[in-house]
Amino acid sequence: MSITRRLEEARKAFARRDLDASAQAHTPEAIAQAAEAHGGAGSQYLGDMVYGGLDGIVTTFAVVSGVAGAELGAHVVLILGLANLFADGFSMATGAYLSAKSEREYYDREWQREAWEVEHFPDGEREEMLQIYQQRGYSEADAQRLVDIQSQQPDLWVKTMMVEELGLLPDDKKPLLSSLATFAAFLAAGSLPLVIYLIGLARPVASGTAFLISLALSAAALFGLGAAKVLVTERNPLRSGLEMLLMGGLAAGVAYIVGLLLKGVGG
Repeated sequence: MSITRRLEEARKAFARRDLDASAQAHTPEAIAQAAEAHGGAGSQYLGDMVYGGLDGIVTTFAVVSGVAGAELGAHVVLILGLANLFADGFSMATGAYLSAKSEREYYDREWQREAWEVEHFPDGEREEMLQIYQQRGYSEADAQRLVDIQSQQPDLWVKTMMVEELGLLPDDKKPLLSSLATFAAFLAAGSLPLVIYLIGLARPVASGTAFLISLALSAAALFGLGAAKVLVTERNPLRSGLEMLLMGGLAAGVAYIVGLLLKGVGG
């Protein structure tokens, strides 16, 4: 049982006020299994893949809708769609890389500062920790006991200060893998609205039919990715899928209307 599954079972038990089910979700075995399953290989990049895929499908289908509204033809759909797919995908991957790299560098810099302060000003750091615990509602005696425990090991002490004072948690994501996951998901999902137009290069498809097929593929992908987003947000999959379908549909609708209004511009 994963941590997500255990939490879901605990939430359901709470909603029903089911003591037996709640007890099952809190047995040592269930907790140990969830901890063991947590953080499997690649799981930390799931968010990058989901959001990269969502952005890919929305932006690419928006391009398709705009061109369809302007009635510019399948060749223009492919040119603009593929250009957007690779350019925007690269842009998103670059952003994911720089964001992850910046967050890691910031965390490392703050860790070094806290470690230096713990080494050179231990009394001041203990006082900071004592004040933090008291502000959280602990009595002075309990706060002092917590400080005494946490300050016994320098690394644990620094880690505690990072969380309690700065609100920073370590992130195991590698910036390069984060960017590659984003780029791959963007390309995979973003290519779906273009599939029928690529097929049309070998076997001509009527423009109206091609757009409807592209619409159906995009809608299915939007709903599927929106539902998959619950793996990150832990929300209701049906609601999340419909919400993403609506947002993506609105974006495509705006692009279609703009294309329709600008139809004929430039000859």
